[in-house]
Amino acid sequence: MNAAAFATHDDETEEFRTRLRHADAAVRRIAVLDLIDVAGDEHAPLLVEALADSSAEVRLEAVRALEAFESEASVAGIVPLLTDEDIEVREAAAHALSELKHAGSAVLLLAHAYDERPFVLVAILRGLRELRVAQSFEPALQALAHGDALVRREAVAVLGYLKDSRALAALMGLAAQDPEPEVRRAATGALGFAQGEEALPALLSALEDPTWQVREEAATTLGKLRLPNALAQLISALDDPYWQVRLRAARSLGRLRDSQSVVPLLVTLRHEISNLRKESALALGEIGDAAALPGLLLAEQDTDPEVRKSVRLALEQIRAAT
Repeated sequence: MNAAAFATHDDETEEFRTRLRHADAAVRRIAVLDLIDVAGDEHAPLLVEALADSSAEVRLEAVRALEAFESEASVAGIVPLLTDEDIEVREAAAHALSELKHAGSAVLLLAHAYDERPFVLVAILRGLRELRVAQSFEPALQALAHGDALVRREAVAVLGYLKDSRALAALMGLAAQDPEPEVRRAATGALGFAQGEEALPALLSALEDPTWQVREEAATTLGKLRLPNALAQLISALDDPYWQVRLRAARSLGRLRDSQSVVPLLVTLRHEISNLRKESALALGEIGDAAALPGLLLAEQDTDPEVRKSVRLALEQIRAAT
């Protein structure tokens, strides 16, 4: 950059700085909006300064703008706004932190990872979740005992992303005993990184949870882990009162590939809900047992084109395997 260009840049920066210090909040807000249109890394410090503006509207626009300029200064300026007097500013700050991408930003979040205030802690944990740094393990583990359900759910998400086996016992406890269904559901899903059958008892318990979303998550996780000792319970789940649970059970039975599932899946292949018939057909194809052929041939006449497509795929898979 030549001397003339430097002078132009300095003049532009000074012009924005003057507008951002104007007595009228409306002028300052428009300056932030104009700054967004031209902003490069060199302008980010001006936006950071605007985070401390006396006007909530100015602070709000500055937070939103800084989502595109992640730096130590911007993160350090946004974190205090989690306790801003204006709810929109607080929510914008939380959203900005959830969009962080650089692992180095985690240091600034970790400094607040033991804050007891629910809104602050939820935002910090949500930001740490995406960064996946090992140092977030301890504060997330401690947050599992927090009195606020949203905090516990975000802590579960952090631990699920980290996949650290030291968290398994605590996650299994939450999956079975947390008073909030959404926390039980999240913990059940987070158990998908378990090794062997260590999480099997907790998952089978979750498969009988009074809340259907937890049962659905349990059926899904059992399939991900391909636990053969869950076969009987997954077959029973094909009779769950909620079709969403039945669908996930059918999908997981396909992943287990056990011929004992063929007959119950053929029954499900005649269910009135087309999505469930489709999933049953796909599961039968994965299992690959020729005993499913007669039932699948009848299902070729299904009224739903997506089901017919799945049936044809299943027939091809079984014929190729026999």
